[in-house]
Amino acid sequence: MKRKELEKRLRLAGCRLKREGRSHSLWINPKTGAVEAIPRHTEIKEPLAKKILRNLGAE
Repeated sequence: MKRKELEKRLRLAGCRLKREGRSHSLWINPKTGAVEAIPRHTEIKEPLAKKILRNLGAE
């Protein structure tokens, strides 16, 4: 999955960017308080993308 598509799906679910790191970005779901690190690759492997979406409640 492309990183831009993953970020779009997170935004639609109400998640927002908490902060940018050197190799990862931290996203938070304000409703649940869940925080997840997203790697700064243009392509993110499908199992990892699904795990991120599930953990942030965006699935």
